[in-house]
Amino acid sequence: MAEPSERADNRPLADRLRPSRLDEFVGQAHLLAPGKPLRVAIERGNPHSMVLWGPPGTGKTTLAKLIAEYCNAQFLSLSAVLAGVREIREAVEKAQSLWREQRRQTVLFVDEVHRFNKAQQDAFLHYVEDGTLILVGTTTENPSFVLNNALLSRLRVYVLKALASDDIGLIIEHALADERKGLGGRAIQVGVELRKQLARIADGDARRALTFLEIAADLAESRDGDIDSALGEVMTGGVRRFDNGGDIFYEQISALHKSVRGSHPDAALYWFARMLDGGCDPHYVARRVLRMASEDIGNADPRALRIALDAWECYERLGSPEGELAIGQAIVYLACAPKSNAVYKACQAAAQDAREGGSLEVPLQLRNAPTELMKQLGHGKDYRYPHDEANAYAAGESYFPVELGERRYYHPAQRGLEIKIGEKLDYLRGLDQKSGSHEVE
Repeated sequence: MAEPSERADNRPLADRLRPSRLDEFVGQAHLLAPGKPLRVAIERGNPHSMVLWGPPGTGKTTLAKLIAEYCNAQFLSLSAVLAGVREIREAVEKAQSLWREQRRQTVLFVDEVHRFNKAQQDAFLHYVEDGTLILVGTTTENPSFVLNNALLSRLRVYVLKALASDDIGLIIEHALADERKGLGGRAIQVGVELRKQLARIADGDARRALTFLEIAADLAESRDGDIDSALGEVMTGGVRRFDNGGDIFYEQISALHKSVRGSHPDAALYWFARMLDGGCDPHYVARRVLRMASEDIGNADPRALRIALDAWECYERLGSPEGELAIGQAIVYLACAPKSNAVYKACQAAAQDAREGGSLEVPLQLRNAPTELMKQLGHGKDYRYPHDEANAYAAGESYFPVELGERRYYHPAQRGLEIKIGEKLDYLRGLDQKSGSHEVE
């Protein structure tokens, strides 16, 4: 076997196999199919500044290089992890010099552009605006969260999707057949089923598939060509896409929450399993489940809150993996429970009145009077003690500030226990109406 240093090209397989023409690009048909605006712009040599947003291994870097190639532009590359304002200025000077001397444009490729802070992002504004640079940034994060508005307004955002297994299968097939840049000259045979398995394990990431394939090929050469065994070892423990604290993280917790809210225990369990599989801290899920119990079930089934708390406490005591079962149990219970967001909406409405109403005073009859002076000032005067009233209810009494008047925030849903709560409140309001002193705004 040839040592890596003896090979003509020491670049990783994924880099060697980058397509040099748009027709060789696999995937992203929604952007690059014939007639699509981005493809037309590239083929006509009319590039524009953009952000390529998508998961790893979907062709963002390759697409940036193709844009420069088709437009006969200089390709400069910066990593936002390592570069700063000085490197940006140097790139600008190179671009200005090239335009003065050759009338050629410059594509500045910025990998992980979301890593730049606001000042660094602002350094691009003028040069993107006047066309000195064609900025092509890549990010795995939502651009609307990580790029400032001034820069974002000057860029077109393109969303790249994770590659389908069939797309990755084509890339694997090409890698095995290409004798010049791929593995075609190494007499490696990979069965159809094993190729399909590799495509699935890659989980939408072409770079991962090619990396696994190259490692397995090197390993197989040291084992008399047993690629099947080598590839099986390399693929063991493939990791699904999950970026703790990133977009995929929040997309999955959103899917879990919406599955519970939608009364679908099976889907809720699937997203719970996906998050655990990706390395999510179960404490975080337990905390969110507790929120769901209050926000989406509320008083329709108050037991849900206690069950969510018990599950969290159970996990605290047992840890993983035993304690995860208790969280799963709570998720199933919440998904099957009657739903009501009445308390959630009531809290929001009350908070709005509190914000907009200013510092309204507490009515005198509701104030405590622990001192003689406070009694003389009328604190607590005319307060009606409900336990001394019929039905233990002071019909017609108001508990709001006088300036605010009566309000009704809480509207129980006709589900679960809130049916009974609603009936009770309707009865009490009937007593208020009989007293003739309650008007709700």
